[in-house]
Amino acid sequence: MSSTELPGVRSTAEPSPLVGAVRLAEGEQVRTVVLPGLELNLRFRPSARTGLPPALFVHGLGGSSQNWSALMAELAGTVDGEALDLPGFGWSPPPADRDYSVTAHARAVIRHLDAAGRGPVHLFGNSLGGAVSTRVAAVRPDLVRTLTLVSPALPELRVQRSAVPTALLAVPGVAALFGRLTRGVTAEQRTRGVTGLCYGDPSRVTPEGFGVAVEEMERRMALPYFWDAMTRSSRGIVDAYTLGGQHGLWRQAQRVLAPALLVYGGRDQLVSYRMARKAAAAFRGSRLLCLPEAGHVAMMEYPEVVAAAFEDLLRASDAGAGDTDRDTEDGRG
Repeated sequence: MSSTELPGVRSTAEPSPLVGAVRLAEGEQVRTVVLPGLELNLRFRPSARTGLPPALFVHGLGGSSQNWSALMAELAGTVDGEALDLPGFGWSPPPADRDYSVTAHARAVIRHLDAAGRGPVHLFGNSLGGAVSTRVAAVRPDLVRTLTLVSPALPELRVQRSAVPTALLAVPGVAALFGRLTRGVTAEQRTRGVTGLCYGDPSRVTPEGFGVAVEEMERRMALPYFWDAMTRSSRGIVDAYTLGGQHGLWRQAQRVLAPALLVYGGRDQLVSYRMARKAAAAFRGSRLLCLPEAGHVAMMEYPEVVAAAFEDLLRASDAGAGDTDRDTEDGRG
């Protein structure tokens, strides 16, 4: 259910330059989109060549567009990619109405795509971003060409024990309690805890990547709206889990028309690996990539594997393949 600001794991990663308050990987740029009541920060890579299809990347709870840098680099020659910071996260300020529900996040994505005229896009989502992207694909199929979900936060009957603290943020008063109880915890300690929770193998994180994540953690914790965004978004996930009928996320998954790639990690402590088969059955014509050694953020841990799987999906989609259903067990994850 959560993917907070995390370090990358690629051994070739170098410390990135700072542009204002935004840290960018080599080749990345940022821009700001201003819409009525909404301001969105967007991280993008200038297209490697003209004519590439557009893609949009949506991060998880507590994360940012930076979570997609490694995968966007892998796909730089395949798609014209941009990653947004959801309202209240990364470098996007809070929404004017303070609505952090899954529906509101989906509405922000839709408003951006409509205003930019970039659709249909190849839509990517991780964790909370996976739930948001599912809703977007269900209600606005005209905006989504393919759908790639990494550990999507879809309702589970038995939530994993390690995901309980995230769910508890939805309870009134708990965020303030967490804040008081962890007041003496350093940014480095917080980052180490988050890394251990979200990565299948935290030892793969480079020292440079960890240092960048600590710096970002310090920045995020200093924001006056940090806990409000986390609390209200956590509550939004819980509320979305309880919705039934046509608004339920599993029902909406069944309505998705776009070819889908589902990525699950065998060491995911937040979204259960056992949900992979259920998801594959819900998204018709979907492909399932299971990475036994990956955690909650496979696109950061194994970007080259996720990129290759997406490119397979893209080739099949472009070829007009009628049945793209395929399961992949990849021991590299």
